[in-house]
Amino acid sequence: MLPNEKEDEVTVFGQLSAPFQFTVEPVGRCFEQIQIRYHHKHSHDHMDGEESDESESGSSEDELPEDENEALLFSLDPREWRKQDHYAVLGLGKLRINATPNLIKKAYKAKVLKHHPDKRRKLGNVVKDDDYFTCISKAYEILGNPVKRRSYDSVDEEFDNTIPTNCANSKQNFFTVFAPVFERNARWSVKKPVPKLGNISATYKEVDRFYSFWYDFDTWREYSYLDEEEKEKGENRDERRWIEKQNKVARQKRKKEEMARLRQLIDNAYACDPRVQKFKDEEKEKKLAQKRLRQEAARAKLEEEERIKQEAMEEERKKKEAEEEAARIAAAAAKKEKDAARKVLKKEKKILRSIVKEADYFSSNANERINHMQEVEKLAELLSITSLQSLNEELTSGDPERAKKAFLQQVKELKEKMDKEKMQQLEALQKPSVTEATHISKDWTEQEMQSMVAAVNLFPAGTRDRWEVIANFIIQHSENSKKTARDVLKKAKELQKNDFYLKEEAQKKAFEKFEKQHVKGSNTAPAEGHISQRYESVGEQQVREQGTNPAPWTSDEQKLLEQSLKTFPADVVDRWDKIAANIPSRSKKDCVKRYKELVEMVRAKKMAQTAAAKAKKT
Repeated sequence: MLPNEKEDEVTVFGQLSAPFQFTVEPVGRCFEQIQIRYHHKHSHDHMDGEESDESESGSSEDELPEDENEALLFSLDPREWRKQDHYAVLGLGKLRINATPNLIKKAYKAKVLKHHPDKRRKLGNVVKDDDYFTCISKAYEILGNPVKRRSYDSVDEEFDNTIPTNCANSKQNFFTVFAPVFERNARWSVKKPVPKLGNISATYKEVDRFYSFWYDFDTWREYSYLDEEEKEKGENRDERRWIEKQNKVARQKRKKEEMARLRQLIDNAYACDPRVQKFKDEEKEKKLAQKRLRQEAARAKLEEEERIKQEAMEEERKKKEAEEEAARIAAAAAKKEKDAARKVLKKEKKILRSIVKEADYFSSNANERINHMQEVEKLAELLSITSLQSLNEELTSGDPERAKKAFLQQVKELKEKMDKEKMQQLEALQKPSVTEATHISKDWTEQEMQSMVAAVNLFPAGTRDRWEVIANFIIQHSENSKKTARDVLKKAKELQKNDFYLKEEAQKKAFEKFEKQHVKGSNTAPAEGHISQRYESVGEQQVREQGTNPAPWTSDEQKLLEQSLKTFPADVVDRWDKIAANIPSRSKKDCVKRYKELVEMVRAKKMAQTAAAKAKKT
């Protein structure tokens, strides 16, 4: 038997386990019905079949909130239904946009059961013609239609349109200030889901995705609910179109203001976001690091180039020193050889003088002796070592006649050689390079020479880039010509150097031609009071005999032509006849031809200058 338990004693058999704590929640359909009854303040008898069916079919998410003050309904004016709060009319003022369609339908049914005019008449209430129940019906008509409800939600007065400013407080409490605003405005987005603002530890990709989404924000908010007039009220089609046009303009204006508000919100957030500045600092530091790497690489490259340059300079210095040493050795050897040759030459000269002196200079009288003494000194100074050695061998052969003959022969040869060199020098001084000046080199064709002469006269000294222009002129007027400015300048200097001899020869030939072609007048003196006869010029004779003068134009003729062109402009009758009359040595044909040549020269000059300017730029 177990021992009897005393009043104040507790007997425990075994070891007690640790206590557990449980959370018990009331659930089940019966509990739900009780909550619905308590919510609507109904008794058990008031719960009819229809209400029980609705409670059974409804979910906990669609439970109606407590009914709001009925004074709001009694104060409604059916004529001002557009200004009323439809959510508050149906008792959904706290849920608003979060109210589901099923909950709106239930709220409307509840209002109908309680505030329908027939229900109230049965209870003995007085019902007016413009009863507030119209406002309840209008609220359900708008909130029960998805399109009309969206139009009403777009202009919901309970929505907070304010945006934070760009200030110190916004920057310091960025996430606290801006996160609720973005969540509030996310309701207008067409695209779902809307990215969150995140926190300070968000990555660059997340932040970029957030701002990219909001900068490309697509809102469904529209303002048709605020239209001042309804299109259906128009009496005819034109009036309805006019009403629709006015409403559309007003909606676009409000839409533009809404987009500006959202853009200002995003700009302020971007300016205050500490993550953006952090990413900018990181990017800046990254660029600075890359710049430092490039600078270090450039510095290393410069150091390497400097090292290579120093090595090359050192190698060049050693090579130069080696060359200088070799040159010094060669110079020393050459000097030694030269000294030896000088000694040999001195010895041979001494032998020559002594032999000829012993032979009494191979002379028979005093004058001959003096002349031979001078010739000996010339031979000693002008003959080479080999010639001196050969002469000395002949002089020491032992035969006096042979020695004298060899001496005189050597004197004769030396004299002839000196006379020949003297004549060559004299000819070179008198006419150094006439043949070179008159002869066109193989590198310059006759056409190129003619073009160069024309270009030198066409582009005088002072022309910008003169020699480049002349070179381009030669290329344009000569086939397969590739002359450069340097070639032209070199050739011009050669021609200038030989200009004196060319002019002298040309004048001589012109004078000879003049003497052949012209005959003077009478050799007798002219009678007193008469003017002496004037010679006919070559140009005048050419014009008289052939009708044209092929000779080049002189400067005087050119001046006369220019003056005549100014004196007789293009509108003068028989212009070219009058111009030719002012120039006796030129015909009308010559004047016209010269005028065309001048025009062509001016055109070619402009083309050459343009080509030279382009070549200089490239």
